[in-house]
Amino acid sequence: DRQKRMNTSDLVRCFYEEIWNCGNKTKIPELLHESFTFRGSLGQTKRGRDGFAEYVEFVKDALSEYRCEIKEMVCEGSKVFAKVLFSGVHQKEFLDYPATFRRVEWIGAALFKVDGDKFSDLWVLGDLDALREQLSAANK
Repeated sequence: DRQKRMNTSDLVRCFYEEIWNCGNKTKIPELLHESFTFRGSLGQTKRGRDGFAEYVEFVKDALSEYRCEIKEMVCEGSKVFAKVLFSGVHQKEFLDYPATFRRVEWIGAALFKVDGDKFSDLWVLGDLDALREQLSAANK
């Protein structure tokens, strides 16, 4: 049988720490349903574990030292809302801006839907205006 089930806030912490901060994509099948749907803070939509893994690679490739820091979290039933600070060093073309090699950060609001002990859906809205402003200022 499965190890002791994690509560929903632990699942969210594990999602950000393991997959995003540590780059541990082996956690994807453990945390995400096969039919997982995702809308990222950068506006991209992905389906399934492989689609999500591609998104992780895309972000981590463009932004070295990529980190996600949970600022607030609210759990209610099968849903979790997290306010998250995203940051990294802009090392490759990103959002049509050439590499600046500067640290950028933006805030996002993530809404997770939990089905059993895995995520079935994640919708993230990010402050892209603040991010583009940082990328644009560094390219002037």
